[in-house]
Amino acid sequence: MECELIHLANGIRIVLHQVASPVSHACMLVNAGARDEQEGQYGLAHFIEHLLFKRTEKRSTNQILNRLEAVGGDLNAYTTKEYTCIHASFLSPYLERTLDLFEDLFFHSVFPEDEMEKEKGVILDEMASYLDSPEDAIMDDFEDMVFEGHGLGHNILGTAADLQALSRANIDHFIQQTYNTHEIVIGISGNYSVKKVRQLAERILGKLSENNNRKERAKPPMTVTRQNTHQKPINQVHYVMGTKAYGVHDDNKVGLLLLNNLLGGMGMSSRLNLVVREKHGIAYTIESNYTPYSDTGLFYIYFGTDEEKAAQAKRLIMKELKKLREHALGVMQLYQAKQKFKGQIALAEENRMSLIISMAKNLQDYGYVQTLAALFGQIDAVDAGQLLSIANEILEPDKLSTLSFVPE
Repeated sequence: MECELIHLANGIRIVLHQVASPVSHACMLVNAGARDEQEGQYGLAHFIEHLLFKRTEKRSTNQILNRLEAVGGDLNAYTTKEYTCIHASFLSPYLERTLDLFEDLFFHSVFPEDEMEKEKGVILDEMASYLDSPEDAIMDDFEDMVFEGHGLGHNILGTAADLQALSRANIDHFIQQTYNTHEIVIGISGNYSVKKVRQLAERILGKLSENNNRKERAKPPMTVTRQNTHQKPINQVHYVMGTKAYGVHDDNKVGLLLLNNLLGGMGMSSRLNLVVREKHGIAYTIESNYTPYSDTGLFYIYFGTDEEKAAQAKRLIMKELKKLREHALGVMQLYQAKQKFKGQIALAEENRMSLIISMAKNLQDYGYVQTLAALFGQIDAVDAGQLLSIANEILEPDKLSTLSFVPE
C-alpha cells in the first residue's frame, strides 16, 4: 500500500500506487456531491456526472465512449453525497490517453441542450427503476428521514420536478462553486515511475487554472428520532433502523466500523446473520452498515422478510443490540472480531480499482494516505470498553429511528 504523492501548483494532487502489472487503474475524485446542491436543484451533481460523457469542446459522445474502449479499456463514473468520481481501467501504455480524457470530461464538457433534455429522460427512467426496488428505495428514504432538511438527506437522483427544471446556468454555477482544484485528487495504480506521472500530470492537468472557492458544508442538526411506516405495492416487509453516527475524523470511527462488522457486516458469520437467518430462518437478507461522512455518519440495520415474521426479526435484533450494550466482548471474542475485520480489509485491497479509489479518498479526507499497517494498528488499539461505550451511544433503542415498507 506504499504510494507516492505529487502536488501540482494549481492544487490538484496525485497519488501513485506503483505495481508491476500490465493493467492500470485510475480515478479522478472531486470533493463535490449531492449534499452540496441548493434546494430546488436536487439531483444536479448526478446530472452533471451523466452529462460529462455527452460532448466536450473537442470530442463527440462517440469519441468519448470509444477513447478507452477502442484499446480495451473501461470507463465509468459515480456520484455520492460528497464525491463525484470518474474511474478507468486500461493497459499500461494508455495512461496519457486516460488522464487527457479525465481532464477533457471534467473541464471541457459543453453540456449541450439537446443532450441535457435526453439525459433527463434517462435519469427519470433510473428513478422509476429505483422505486421498483424497495430494498434500495428504503435506504434513501431512511437517510432522507434521518437527515431531514439537510443536504445529506435527499436522494442522489434528486426529484423529477427539480431535474426537469435544471439549466445550463445551474450546472456552470455548481461547477464553479464546488470543483475546487485543491479538492481534486487523481489516483493511479500501475507500473509507472514518479517522474513519468509527474511529467504527464504537469502537462495535462497543470495547465488548468486554480479554483480555490471554499464551500461551507452545514453540519446536520441534532437527531430527532422518528418511527415511520409506509404501505407499498410489495410482497414483503422491508425494515430499517438506525441513527446518525461518527464522521471520518472522529476517534470512535474505527471502533464503530469494527462493531458494525461484528454485528451485521460482510460475510455469513455476523451475529445478526447467524441468529436471524441461520438459526431462525427468518430473513434472506439482514445486514448492518456504517457510512462515515466528513462531519457526521449514518449507522443502520436492514432486513426484508415476510410480514408474519417481521415482529420476531425485530425482537431478535433488539436482543443482539442489548447484548452489545450490556456485555463487553471477551478477550477471544475481541481478538477474533479484529482478525476477521483486518482480513476482510486486506482481501478488499486485492481489488486495485477499489484500492486506488480508497487511496484518493484518504488523501481527500485526511491529507495523507493511510497505510494498511497504520489502519491495523488503529483496529488493534480498540478495546472492549470502547466498544461497550460506542454500543451504548449508537445502539440505544431510544435513539434509533425506524422506517418500514409494508404490503398494502
